[in-house]
Amino acid sequence: MKKRAATDPVCRRLMTIPGVGPVVALTFKASIEDPARFKHSRDVGAYAGLTPKRFQSGDMDVSGHISKRGDHLLRRALYEAANSVLGRLKKDCALKTWGQRLAEQKGPKRARVAVARKLAILMHKLWISEQDFVWQKA
Repeated sequence: MKKRAATDPVCRRLMTIPGVGPVVALTFKASIEDPARFKHSRDVGAYAGLTPKRFQSGDMDVSGHISKRGDHLLRRALYEAANSVLGRLKKDCALKTWGQRLAEQKGPKRARVAVARKLAILMHKLWISEQDFVWQKA
């Protein structure tokens, strides 16, 4: 898998993002196939099922867990990449500090889902713009 990802220019570009390795990059590329399918990058998170599930009925409006509708392999890969960013990443970046702040406020599971959704958006934008990830300290 490492060789396959190293020879693919899109996967090499995606692997410049912290927490994204060959498995995540190949899974993202295989799941999305054509980045032009999505009008907005934020739609990729919804495609993977990383949006809040809502239950609305009369006076009730409950926003619960993620919907889990969409590509479960992509969702799992993005979640693991977010877990890597929040847990194993030594170098500080804006995404990690944002996720850590969110984990303090909302809890670690919600923070991982939010970072996974942001990673999906970031990966889609980098794929379309054909640029590498630039590290920024927060």
